[in-house]
Amino acid sequence: MIARALLVTLLVLGFQSPTAPRKGGNPEAAKIKNPVAATPESAAAGKRVYQRLCIRCHGPSGKGDGEAAVGAEPADLTSGKWTFGSSDGEIYASIREGTSKDMEGYAERISETDTWNVVNYVRSLAPKR
Repeated sequence: MIARALLVTLLVLGFQSPTAPRKGGNPEAAKIKNPVAATPESAAAGKRVYQRLCIRCHGPSGKGDGEAAVGAEPADLTSGKWTFGSSDGEIYASIREGTSKDMEGYAERISETDTWNVVNYVRSLAPKR
């Protein structure tokens, strides 16, 4: 009974994981290291996932010019300036956990490896750091 009450409380309060995306970035998410090398093969695999799941909102070239819901403002992934942080770990957390009602989390639909491939692809769209 106590465990159930705790679960309900956490749901009501909007419990977030320590790595949940936050405007301005999340230092805990930034600590997550990308285990997938940023190879052309990884970026190509990430592009395939992007084309299947991300292109609708972020657009074909990642400029945020897709057909998002009215009022939604998808990130321009080519700018290199991301609201929820620009480290690999922060991008990974944004994809896995989502950032808003418009940018849902994809943890249930994309494997961890494919998520890292998308991170590597998105990195290829932005200016070099």
